[in-house]
Amino acid sequence: MRAVAPVAASPAFAIPIPLPLMVAAFCLLWSSAFSVAKFAMADCPPLLLLTARFLLAGLLMLGVAVVSGMQLNMRRRDVALFALLGVANQAVYLGLGYVGLHSISSGLSALIISANPVLTAVLATALLGERMTWRKVAGLVLGVAGVAFVVQNRLAGGADHLTGILFSLAALVSLVGGTILFKRFTPQGDLWVGNGVQSLAAGLALAPVAFGAESVADIVPSWRLLAAFAYLVLLVSVFAYLLWFRILAVSGATAASSYHFLMPPLGLLFGWLLLGEHVAPLDLIGIVPVALGIYLVTRPSRDPIPTVSR
Repeated sequence: MRAVAPVAASPAFAIPIPLPLMVAAFCLLWSSAFSVAKFAMADCPPLLLLTARFLLAGLLMLGVAVVSGMQLNMRRRDVALFALLGVANQAVYLGLGYVGLHSISSGLSALIISANPVLTAVLATALLGERMTWRKVAGLVLGVAGVAFVVQNRLAGGADHLTGILFSLAALVSLVGGTILFKRFTPQGDLWVGNGVQSLAAGLALAPVAFGAESVADIVPSWRLLAAFAYLVLLVSVFAYLLWFRILAVSGATAASSYHFLMPPLGLLFGWLLLGEHVAPLDLIGIVPVALGIYLVTRPSRDPIPTVSR
């Protein structure tokens, strides 16, 4: 397949971080964001929350880049690609996802997004030339079966609604599209600066929709909102997205996305710890095929086929 140029390392990765540590940190931050977002949305409309989050994160990262003397010059193509990634992976994905969170639990939202590897694997085979082996197929089937089992059990309780599920499914499609876009047209440039461009573009794209559909008067200032907002900006928008694109840059799209199968148990855990969401014993049974699916999809092949230039 076509080799792609790697994104330049950002200051956050000046010291090499082992891949397992990056994956663990990313999964914890990403899965906890669903529950933290529900905390914030209790005091702020979702789209206004996201707009402020994206704009502040983008300005913060670009401001740090200027102060630290990083090179900001990029080709127009790379700036456009980073901006497009920001719209797909942040504005559309999280905009739809946050709206969906109003009528479904944070645990179910994490479950739906964890279907990312299924769509990614199919599209990566068709568009990126990644090889689909029987081992990967078996792993994906097991992962989907585990997720479906937990989702069905959650829906049987009647606490989640179809509207929220549909919004979350649309968010999933946007995230998969952004993943394929990144692997197919990997922009060159510093990852820190590129992520700043993504966040700023996401905020600017979402602002007209947010101010047109929601009212600033509905924001209720509180310490809960401030703490949740700071967590979402600094640890999720800045650090977790840097981790995600770094993982994606050094892994195949299917293997990288398969880590999203870790989100169901982690999402359920954080929903229970932070929001008191109910977790039934049957929910935990679905974790077993999910974990096995991750192992099968991400296990290195004996005859690896290169997917990206290093």
